[in-house]
Amino acid sequence: MLGEPEYSINELFAQLGLDSSDDAIDAFIEKNQLAKDEKLIESDIWTESQRMFLQEEWEKDAAWVEVIDDLNVSLHPQA
Repeated sequence: MLGEPEYSINELFAQLGLDSSDDAIDAFIEKNQLAKDEKLIESDIWTESQRMFLQEEWEKDAAWVEVIDDLNVSLHPQA
């Protein structure tokens, strides 16, 4: 039996309907730094459907959790 798939940040961005190239991801992260106390899913950088996807996948502790957490850390470098 195979375990859950491991997703990359590029696949997460594609799933969110965003440009998933390395350069675009780096630019997105640089442009959208979050305040220390701002929650990832509460940020206004997301559309409602993107926010729902992130929240649902996080809550069900799905295969996406690790890469969503990595994105969260990248958007909060000062935390």
